[in-house]
Amino acid sequence: MTVTIYHNPRCSKSRQTLALLQERGLDPTVVEYLNTPPTAETLQGILVQLGIAPRNLMRTKEDAYRAAHLDNAALSDEDLVNAMVNNPVLIERPIVIANGKAAIGRPPENVLSIL
Repeated sequence: MTVTIYHNPRCSKSRQTLALLQERGLDPTVVEYLNTPPTAETLQGILVQLGIAPRNLMRTKEDAYRAAHLDNAALSDEDLVNAMVNNPVLIERPIVIANGKAAIGRPPENVLSIL
């Protein structure tokens, strides 16, 4: 099974989720998304796998969210995806992808449902 984690090593939930995967004998591909942001196409695919709208993947308490006025309801899904691609700190973390599905590791045990 191929498992990928969009990971921020500075985030405790992200570290806990990675440890949970490794404890289960998995060796996930680790994408440090702050250094290597996903493309808009990749992010759109992740949203489909998660079954959520772009706004539901955004970290709305980040300064960048407020500074860019991303709370504007008139913004399109494409606008929000582009905002996350251009400023990946806005992406909720961690995201695990396995078996054609995705889950957000908040709490870390959420990812077990897709393994």
